[in-house]
Amino acid sequence: MPEPIRVLVTGAAGQIAYSLLYSIGNGSVFGKDQPIILVLLDITPMMGVLDGVLMELQDCALPLLQDVIATDKEEIAFKDLDVAVLVGSMPRREGMERKDLLKANVKIFKSQGAALEKYAKKSVKVIVVGNPANTNCLTASKSAPSIPKENFSCLTRLDHNRAKSQIALKLGVTADDVKNVIIWGNHSSTQYPDVNHAKVKLQGKEVGVYEALKDDSWLKGEFIMTVQQRGAAVIKARKLSSAMSAAKAISDHIRDIWFGTPEGEFVSMGVISDGNSYGVPDDLLYSFPVVIKNKTWKFVEGLPINDFSREKMDLTAKELTEEKETAFEFLSSA
Repeated sequence: MPEPIRVLVTGAAGQIAYSLLYSIGNGSVFGKDQPIILVLLDITPMMGVLDGVLMELQDCALPLLQDVIATDKEEIAFKDLDVAVLVGSMPRREGMERKDLLKANVKIFKSQGAALEKYAKKSVKVIVVGNPANTNCLTASKSAPSIPKENFSCLTRLDHNRAKSQIALKLGVTADDVKNVIIWGNHSSTQYPDVNHAKVKLQGKEVGVYEALKDDSWLKGEFIMTVQQRGAAVIKARKLSSAMSAAKAISDHIRDIWFGTPEGEFVSMGVISDGNSYGVPDDLLYSFPVVIKNKTWKFVEGLPINDFSREKMDLTAKELTEEKETAFEFLSSA
């Protein structure tokens, strides 16, 4: 058996974590032969609930879980980590301005970034889920200067999976038959779901999605809106935010970091924009198409960008630049 890896999940008493922890513990994220020491962090008032989660994980009797540690202390939670999944964040309350939300989260992610810097392995992979995910991820990275910024990514895989499944539903195929959709930009309603480079398998051969669908107005209108606003639609229907699909997307994202992307396929994740060839300003945490090998991602290069895409990509970059500026004002004073 390989040495156990230490994996932290924050916001561990919350509903996304409740859907995620079993997948991590049963081997479907890091592999069926990889023992895990699972660390659960939440705020002090949630420790009672967290205790219940701990009991359930024990009761799952998962052979790969060597130990489960539940804590409200960062110095325990971040020690010697191989992977940190930062799910916990301050949720947006009714009537709250986005600015207030940014301010509350800068405080959390500055503190967690500093804890990563102080206690975690320098090789740690950090995945940020808590919203606003892109800017929270950038804040954590800036607060952990000795950890390579390429080690930080944020989740846009849920949007990616949503886009994939909308196309599959429209064509009457399974999601597996659709590949290379792209989410550009922010995990917000300005994100740009792009299927100009996506392929779908029909009658055994691969065709471009635009060609397969022959419905440009749907692809440029309703499809984009549906993906951008899917999170809100789920909340409206369920009265709770998407947890099962979010946990599945987190599992996909981490598994791809760990094992790499399949040949000929790329995925979307929020990564540092430095050195990209798509005209996105440097020093933003922006969602790009990437391929992953040996736990290292690379931009997918050379995709032609039409005017329609350019406008949408610039719009979401503008939003991210504004968020970053607001967050950094708070960061220097936090």
